[in-house]
Amino acid sequence: MGEVVTLTAADGHRLDAYRADPAGSPKGGVVVIQEIYGVNAHIRAVCDDYAQRGFRALAPALYDRQQRHAAFEYKAELMPQIRALRVAIDWQKLPLDVAAAIAALRPLGVGMVGYCLGGSVTWLAACRLDIDAGACYYPTDIGKQYQETPRRPVIMHFAERDHIVTIDIVAKFKAAHPDVPAHLYPAKHGFNCWHRASESYDAPSSIRGSPARSW
Repeated sequence: MGEVVTLTAADGHRLDAYRADPAGSPKGGVVVIQEIYGVNAHIRAVCDDYAQRGFRALAPALYDRQQRHAAFEYKAELMPQIRALRVAIDWQKLPLDVAAAIAALRPLGVGMVGYCLGGSVTWLAACRLDIDAGACYYPTDIGKQYQETPRRPVIMHFAERDHIVTIDIVAKFKAAHPDVPAHLYPAKHGFNCWHRASESYDAPSSIRGSPARSW
């Protein structure tokens, strides 16, 4: 359904992005922000799913500044390479790439959804960039970012058994942002990724089930 397009950031950097378009006129645009695994088959499938629901979806390749075409399967033996890319992210330049994706979807209304690494990127976008709304799934860096103040509506999705975004971190977030909607699911980190069925995917807690309780 989708295709790879090229975006240009404000500093001239060119990066790939996966774009999926609906059959008819789009209801709006959605920037889909990757997990640590890059714009892999799962993130492309998320974009396709949004397109089937009537939205134009775009997933920028945020590792392109370090390594082009860096997309990975969910395999333990790949984790050293994945972690090296994750650690080397330039958080000063990353917003330029995200802003390029937002601009590519205008003049549509633009929401953003992010998972894992992408959840933290989406949180910062709601605090600093020109999106209309954001949805953050298990944002791994929120423990270092929660003191930021969102300028746009944003909703948070946390997991009770998350080994990265622990309950203590969630509690700190909620204490700092009591008015930000936050939901807690009886699941693990990565619960919304249906390509990880044997590891962490939890269908009842995913967007297809959603039995969350508000924090």
